[in-house]
Amino acid sequence: MSLSPNGNTTSMERKEWIKLNVGGHTFTTTKTTLCKDEKSFLCRLCQEESDLGSDKDENGAYLIDRDPNYFSPVLNYLRHGKLVLDKNMSEEGVLEEAEFYNITELIKLLKERIRLRDNVSKSVGKHVYRAFQCHEDELTHLVSTMSDGWKFEQLINIGSQYQYGNEDHAEFLCVVSREYPQSDTAG
Repeated sequence: MSLSPNGNTTSMERKEWIKLNVGGHTFTTTKTTLCKDEKSFLCRLCQEESDLGSDKDENGAYLIDRDPNYFSPVLNYLRHGKLVLDKNMSEEGVLEEAEFYNITELIKLLKERIRLRDNVSKSVGKHVYRAFQCHEDELTHLVSTMSDGWKFEQLINIGSQYQYGNEDHAEFLCVVSREYPQSDTAG
Protein backbone atom coordinates (compact mmCIF):
# COMPACT_ATOMS: atom_id res chain seq x y z
CA MET A 1 0.00 0.00 0.00
CA SER A 2 1.45 3.40 -0.90
CA LEU A 3 1.53 6.10 1.73
CA SER A 4 1.66 9.79 1.08
CA PRO A 5 4.31 11.87 2.91
CA ASN A 6 1.83 12.56 5.73
CA GLY A 7 1.23 8.81 6.31
CA ASN A 8 -2.19 8.51 4.65
CA THR A 9 -3.04 6.23 1.76
CA THR A 10 -2.81 7.89 -1.61
CA SER A 11 -5.94 8.74 -3.58
CA MET A 12 -5.02 6.05 -6.11
CA GLU A 13 -5.12 3.39 -3.36
CA ARG A 14 -8.43 4.71 -1.98
CA LYS A 15 -10.01 4.46 -5.43
CA GLU A 16 -8.95 0.80 -5.66
CA TRP A 17 -11.31 -0.25 -2.84
CA ILE A 18 -15.00 -0.63 -3.65
CA LYS A 19 -17.98 -1.10 -1.35
CA LEU A 20 -21.05 -2.97 -2.53
CA ASN A 21 -24.35 -3.04 -0.68
CA VAL A 22 -25.93 -6.27 -1.89
CA GLY A 23 -29.39 -6.80 -0.43
CA GLY A 24 -28.48 -4.79 2.68
CA HIS A 25 -25.15 -6.56 3.30
CA THR A 26 -21.97 -4.55 2.69
CA PHE A 27 -19.08 -6.21 0.87
CA THR A 28 -15.68 -4.55 0.51
CA THR A 29 -13.38 -5.61 -2.28
CA THR A 30 -11.07 -4.19 -4.91
CA LYS A 31 -11.56 -3.04 -8.49
CA THR A 32 -9.02 -5.66 -9.50
CA THR A 33 -11.21 -8.40 -8.06
CA LEU A 34 -14.39 -7.04 -9.61
CA CYS A 35 -12.72 -6.70 -13.00
CA LYS A 36 -11.50 -10.31 -13.29
CA ASP A 37 -14.20 -10.62 -15.97
CA GLU A 38 -13.99 -7.38 -17.93
CA LYS A 39 -17.43 -7.83 -19.50
CA SER A 40 -19.18 -8.40 -16.19
CA PHE A 41 -21.71 -6.08 -14.59
CA LEU A 42 -19.38 -5.67 -11.59
CA CYS A 43 -16.46 -4.51 -13.71
CA ARG A 44 -18.65 -2.06 -15.59
CA LEU A 45 -20.09 -0.80 -12.30
CA CYS A 46 -16.76 0.36 -10.87
CA GLN A 47 -15.39 2.00 -14.02
CA GLU A 48 -14.79 5.76 -13.95
CA GLU A 49 -17.12 6.31 -16.90
CA SER A 50 -19.72 3.68 -16.10
CA ASP A 51 -22.89 3.65 -18.17
CA LEU A 52 -24.80 1.90 -15.37
CA GLY A 53 -25.52 4.90 -13.15
CA SER A 54 -26.03 2.82 -10.00
CA ASP A 55 -27.21 4.51 -6.81
CA LYS A 56 -25.05 4.52 -3.68
CA ASP A 57 -26.07 4.24 -0.05
CA GLU A 58 -25.13 6.75 2.69
CA ASN A 59 -21.69 5.08 3.06
CA GLY A 60 -20.89 5.31 -0.64
CA ALA A 61 -21.52 1.62 -1.36
CA TYR A 62 -23.09 0.72 -4.68
CA LEU A 63 -26.65 -0.50 -4.12
CA ILE A 64 -27.45 -3.85 -5.73
CA ASP A 65 -30.84 -5.42 -5.11
CA ARG A 66 -29.77 -9.08 -5.05
CA ASP A 67 -29.42 -11.88 -2.51
CA PRO A 68 -26.21 -11.43 -0.46
CA ASN A 69 -26.02 -15.15 0.38
CA TYR A 70 -25.68 -16.09 -3.28
CA PHE A 71 -23.43 -13.11 -4.02
CA SER A 72 -20.79 -14.18 -1.48
CA PRO A 73 -19.60 -17.28 -3.46
CA VAL A 74 -19.60 -15.17 -6.65
CA LEU A 75 -17.30 -12.59 -5.04
CA ASN A 76 -15.06 -15.30 -3.58
CA TYR A 77 -14.80 -16.91 -7.02
CA LEU A 78 -13.60 -13.57 -8.42
CA ARG A 79 -11.10 -13.27 -5.56
CA HIS A 80 -9.36 -16.63 -5.94
CA GLY A 81 -10.76 -18.38 -9.01
CA LYS A 82 -12.29 -21.30 -7.12
CA LEU A 83 -15.94 -22.04 -6.50
CA VAL A 84 -16.54 -22.99 -2.89
CA LEU A 85 -20.12 -23.64 -1.80
CA ASP A 86 -21.54 -24.60 1.58
CA LYS A 87 -23.43 -27.90 1.63
CA ASN A 88 -26.80 -26.16 1.81
CA MET A 89 -26.01 -23.61 -0.93
CA SER A 90 -28.04 -24.13 -4.10
CA GLU A 91 -25.87 -24.25 -7.20
CA GLU A 92 -28.85 -22.96 -9.18
CA GLY A 93 -29.07 -19.92 -6.89
CA VAL A 94 -25.40 -19.09 -7.42
CA LEU A 95 -25.83 -19.68 -11.17
CA GLU A 96 -28.67 -17.16 -11.19
CA GLU A 97 -26.35 -14.57 -9.63
CA ALA A 98 -23.45 -15.43 -11.95
CA GLU A 99 -25.78 -14.92 -14.90
CA PHE A 100 -27.06 -11.62 -13.50
CA TYR A 101 -23.48 -10.34 -13.05
CA ASN A 102 -22.45 -11.89 -16.40
CA ILE A 103 -19.39 -13.74 -15.09
CA THR A 104 -18.89 -16.10 -18.01
CA GLU A 105 -16.33 -18.56 -16.58
CA LEU A 106 -18.36 -18.98 -13.40
CA ILE A 107 -21.51 -19.57 -15.45
CA LYS A 108 -19.75 -22.34 -17.41
CA LEU A 109 -18.38 -23.90 -14.22
CA LEU A 110 -21.76 -23.92 -12.46
CA LYS A 111 -23.61 -25.32 -15.46
CA GLU A 112 -21.05 -28.13 -15.69
CA ARG A 113 -21.35 -28.89 -11.95
CA ILE A 114 -25.14 -28.98 -12.19
CA ARG A 115 -24.98 -31.21 -15.27
CA LEU A 116 -22.61 -33.64 -13.55
CA ARG A 117 -24.69 -33.65 -10.37
CA ASP A 118 -27.89 -34.35 -12.29
CA ASN A 119 -26.29 -37.06 -14.44
CA VAL A 120 -24.92 -38.87 -11.39
CA SER A 121 -28.35 -38.96 -9.76
CA LYS A 122 -29.92 -40.23 -13.00
CA SER A 123 -27.30 -42.91 -13.55
CA VAL A 124 -28.19 -44.79 -10.39
CA GLY A 125 -29.56 -48.10 -11.56
CA LYS A 126 -31.82 -50.59 -9.90
CA HIS A 127 -30.89 -52.93 -7.07
CA VAL A 128 -31.65 -56.62 -7.45
CA TYR A 129 -31.83 -58.73 -4.31
CA ARG A 130 -31.59 -62.50 -4.05
CA ALA A 131 -32.12 -64.77 -1.06
CA PHE A 132 -30.49 -68.21 -0.90
CA GLN A 133 -31.45 -70.85 1.60
CA CYS A 134 -28.50 -72.93 2.73
CA HIS A 135 -27.22 -75.15 5.51
CA GLU A 136 -24.57 -73.83 7.87
CA ASP A 137 -21.90 -76.05 6.29
CA GLU A 138 -22.69 -74.57 2.83
CA LEU A 139 -22.60 -70.97 3.98
CA THR A 140 -18.86 -70.33 3.59
CA HIS A 141 -18.85 -71.81 0.11
CA LEU A 142 -21.87 -69.74 -0.95
CA VAL A 143 -20.36 -66.43 0.20
CA SER A 144 -16.88 -67.14 -1.17
CA THR A 145 -18.15 -68.08 -4.63
CA MET A 146 -20.41 -65.07 -5.20
CA SER A 147 -19.68 -63.63 -8.64
CA ASP A 148 -18.37 -60.10 -9.22
CA GLY A 149 -20.83 -57.36 -8.53
CA TRP A 150 -22.85 -59.30 -5.95
CA LYS A 151 -22.62 -57.93 -2.45
CA PHE A 152 -23.44 -59.75 0.78
CA GLU A 153 -26.28 -57.92 2.56
CA GLN A 154 -27.71 -60.00 5.40
CA LEU A 155 -27.66 -63.45 6.98
CA ILE A 156 -30.85 -64.68 8.65
CA ASN A 157 -30.92 -67.78 10.84
CA ILE A 158 -34.19 -69.54 10.09
CA GLY A 159 -33.59 -72.37 12.51
CA SER A 160 -33.15 -76.08 12.08
CA GLN A 161 -35.81 -77.82 10.02
CA TYR A 162 -33.85 -80.82 8.81
CA GLN A 163 -31.96 -83.50 10.60
CA TYR A 164 -29.14 -85.20 8.76
CA GLY A 165 -28.01 -88.34 10.45
CA ASN A 166 -27.61 -87.71 14.15
CA GLU A 167 -26.89 -83.96 13.84
CA ASP A 168 -29.13 -80.92 13.54
CA HIS A 169 -27.98 -78.42 10.91
CA ALA A 170 -29.00 -74.79 11.10
CA GLU A 171 -30.65 -73.26 8.06
CA PHE A 172 -29.91 -69.74 6.87
CA LEU A 173 -31.21 -67.27 4.36
CA CYS A 174 -28.33 -65.41 2.75
CA VAL A 175 -29.42 -62.11 1.16
CA VAL A 176 -27.21 -60.62 -1.58
CA SER A 177 -27.68 -57.62 -3.85
CA ARG A 178 -26.33 -56.20 -7.05
CA GLU A 179 -26.78 -52.80 -8.72
CA TYR A 180 -27.54 -52.80 -12.41
CA PRO A 181 -26.98 -49.52 -14.28
CA GLN A 182 -30.02 -47.92 -15.78
CA SER A 183 -30.13 -48.56 -19.50
CA ASP A 184 -30.50 -45.64 -21.89
CA THR A 185 -33.00 -47.53 -24.02
CA ALA A 186 -36.39 -46.59 -22.66
CA GLY A 187 -38.91 -48.70 -24.51
